[in-house]
Amino acid sequence: MPRPERLFKTQAIILRRYDYGEADRILTLLTPERGKLRAIAKGARKLTNRLSGHLELYSRVALVIAKGSDLHIISQAEQQEAFLPLHSDLLRSAYAHYIVELTDRFSEDEETHTPLFSLLNAALGWLCAPEADLALAARYFELRLLRLSGFEPSLFACAVGQEPLTARDQYFSASEGGVICPEHTHGRAVQPLSLTALKVLRHMARAEYDAVRHLRLTPALHAELERTLGGYLLHLLEHRLRSAEFVRELRARLL
Repeated sequence: MPRPERLFKTQAIILRRYDYGEADRILTLLTPERGKLRAIAKGARKLTNRLSGHLELYSRVALVIAKGSDLHIISQAEQQEAFLPLHSDLLRSAYAHYIVELTDRFSEDEETHTPLFSLLNAALGWLCAPEADLALAARYFELRLLRLSGFEPSLFACAVGQEPLTARDQYFSASEGGVICPEHTHGRAVQPLSLTALKVLRHMARAEYDAVRHLRLTPALHAELERTLGGYLLHLLEHRLRSAEFVRELRARLL
């Protein structure tokens, strides 16, 4: 039988990295065909190493990787998109860290998920746009991530009774997986959801990002959307993301 190929080429987005030993780095990568991988870049912290400068956080890279039993080994790397504004702007960097952490939590090791790779790549680009509404981009990413993961909230029919929702203020239940009409709230943990917020969520669920990014939302509406989707994600993940807390704290200081 022919021996399986030890080397493979792949695109990757760098989700996490940390120093290892005197000069190495261990990275968590999201790839389109091979899912999430862990790999070591030997000598990457040395300025003279050929990998140095090509393995920055959040960047998209072309890699040649040698398969390993525990850790794969990066033998070649070429940066393809650095997403530079994510490194020069603290708030953009905080949002990037948040969506990358979400991606990490909702992805499985070595499980092909090309749409998730494409979504993350697009979202990092949205955060780099000069006039981007960073909070809106994050909410759009959350909804798309929930859809790809099979947890898209019910926004068009009552999550309990399944009847179509009418044009009025409603309620949201994380445990029931979406919007609930007032008639089905009894005995359930719910939070109010305004008609305006529901309309925005529905628009984001149906439209491409280019049709959503021009929306101009009030601070109160932003807060309601963040509270609604954040509560749902908290229910699914069962703990708070430190990156989400950092975004809120930083935004309060800067804005």
